[in-house]
Amino acid sequence: MWFIPHEHEHWLHVWIPLFSAFIWFATLWALLITWLASGRPHYVSQDGNIAYISDVGADILKPLFIVGCSITGVSFFLSSAIERWLRHEGRLVANMRRRERVLATLAIIFAFVGMCGLILLSIFDTKRHPSLHRVFLLVFILGVGLSAIFTVAEYRWISHDFVEIRKLKTLYIAKGTIAGILILLAIAFAITLFQATDPGAVLEWTIAFGFTFYILTFFFDLRMAKGVHKGELSRQRLLAMRERGQGLTADLEVNAAGDRGHENGLANTLANGHANGAVTNGYPTDTAANGHIQTNDINGSSAFVPGHTPIAYPGNARAANTASAGYH
Repeated sequence: MWFIPHEHEHWLHVWIPLFSAFIWFATLWALLITWLASGRPHYVSQDGNIAYISDVGADILKPLFIVGCSITGVSFFLSSAIERWLRHEGRLVANMRRRERVLATLAIIFAFVGMCGLILLSIFDTKRHPSLHRVFLLVFILGVGLSAIFTVAEYRWISHDFVEIRKLKTLYIAKGTIAGILILLAIAFAITLFQATDPGAVLEWTIAFGFTFYILTFFFDLRMAKGVHKGELSRQRLLAMRERGQGLTADLEVNAAGDRGHENGLANTLANGHANGAVTNGYPTDTAANGHIQTNDINGSSAFVPGHTPIAYPGNARAANTASAGYH
């Protein structure tokens, strides 16, 4: 944005998954603490001794449950969409092949499906709409699970193209590990949901809290755009770098430093003087490579005198003309 310094623009993006993770985590704790503080009551929709998230969310805290699920679902979808947009803009490592773009698109589509499932399962609660609630719970689990699989697959192919990017490989492994654990727990939850009620409730709470960590992985994804200008990591530029045999690691390290390298380079140039022809208060600043000496008067004019001692020009045009004519 034009009103935000470039080095801070990435915070517009990373706040979304941070806010989403905070809201989701706070919502879960509010539900759990309410159930525990109330003496572990047995809700109408509850089958076992341990209340499910939906059992607590279908009671007096239903408005909080709907708001928390809505914010989390929308933020999760936006995080996935923004990650794709930053790759398209060249502020994150671009997709090099069509299959990577297809995987990214599928990840966004199923993130949207998961968002809809999460919002709808909170509205159609297990107390009043038990059948619809379970359908939308399945939609949410499948949507998020498939989105995670396609996202991890996309990252795998990107890191395969640029094996020297350590951060990207670390993110791919972390995201894949968290998603894999949650998917396995979700499969176990689906089995225990009808076979063992209390273990199913424990698994549901565990998966829900674990989902917070998966959301947080998007914070590190989007933060990689810090200090990177539009187009710096575009597909065309990366292909050109590959043809020249230029590594991407050094380029990313410069981008991570923001504009500080450019500012330091400019400061060094001004300090040396001769590189950009900089001068100070009418006195020569340095000698150029060809033996010319640059001088400047206080009005900003300058001259190069080949192979001679620096000449300090006077500060006004009349005095300058007199000196040039040889008069004293």
